[in-house]
Amino acid sequence: MKIAVVCYPTFGGSGVVATELGLEMARRGHEIHFITYRQPVRLALLSPNVHYHEVNVPEYPLFHYQPYELALSSKLVDMVKLHKIDLLHVHYAIPHAYAGYMAKQMLKDEGITIPMVTTLHGTDITLVGNHPFYKTAVTFSINKSDKVTSVSQSLKDDTLRLFNIRKEIEVIPNFIELNNDNSIQNPCKRSVMAQADERIITHISNFRKVKNIPDVIQIFYLIQQKVKAKLMMVGDGPERAKAEKLCEELGISDKVIFFGNSNEINQILNYSDLFLLPSQTESFGLAALEAMACKVPVISSNSGGLREVNIQGVSGYLSDVGNVIEMAENGIKIISNDKNLLEFKNRALEVAHSFSIEKIVPLYENLYKKAINDLK
Repeated sequence: MKIAVVCYPTFGGSGVVATELGLEMARRGHEIHFITYRQPVRLALLSPNVHYHEVNVPEYPLFHYQPYELALSSKLVDMVKLHKIDLLHVHYAIPHAYAGYMAKQMLKDEGITIPMVTTLHGTDITLVGNHPFYKTAVTFSINKSDKVTSVSQSLKDDTLRLFNIRKEIEVIPNFIELNNDNSIQNPCKRSVMAQADERIITHISNFRKVKNIPDVIQIFYLIQQKVKAKLMMVGDGPERAKAEKLCEELGISDKVIFFGNSNEINQILNYSDLFLLPSQTESFGLAALEAMACKVPVISSNSGGLREVNIQGVSGYLSDVGNVIEMAENGIKIISNDKNLLEFKNRALEVAHSFSIEKIVPLYENLYKKAINDLK
């Protein structure tokens, strides 16, 4: 199959999943064309089966906001005709599904029929899509997609609750590529992050308000009072400055490292003993899954899709949003005892195996084939 993938090329979960899915499909012999405004961050190397096409948006003084959807839909039409694309897979309802539908209509006028799969990832539904300005367009785009998938049952439920959806939504969870070797290539030294007798606690996100960054700091503050530990804050965003200030106010700045956006996430996770994700909501919780794949137990909120990823008492613990005291107590329970920590680490990896790329990608592959056959 020849598949066009439309996604955001950023560090966010939807872009990571879209890129990894495309790369795995390429390894399975399919021809993949990434179409976006910048090369995706995980798309480091191109191969004979992987192609990248940049969407350029010319700037005109006439427009207060440059028309990206128009440029994207036009680029999709050109690429489908040039490379004889069989299927469009758009990640994120707005603006990608909307642009994809417009491309389908333009192609239809030229006698070309092509199916479109739309994958819903989270904020495109719960935040952006539910805004009154966009809700009508999001509803239209989803209903006009040939196939619709959601990364969790929780997100599917939210979508059906918030929108008038007539299409069947298939739940295909996010996935992880497990490294069975588990060795660290060109590792950074653990001693750079913590002393030998200190536990390493990690948080990775885009530092938006929904991630409850102050709760991460407060949970760690309580844990380090009972267990010697250091906190690794990986990522960047609008809440970072407030987090650094809170660390100063609590007197723990010397125990917290702010990495910013990093390409050494796996190396950091391989040295980590506990992962914190106390978000207000998560459509899935890909960061938690990535931690579990590195044998890191998770302390998280019980909101959204996290209940489908982090298993209570198995891979970690879940608490109500904002219950930092319980989260800290559960974290201490895991890391204060070597034997208990090892058991949680091993179980976290076992749970991660149920989301392995080998199990999930065939679900997409079968969906692609069905979407193409349905139009014949």
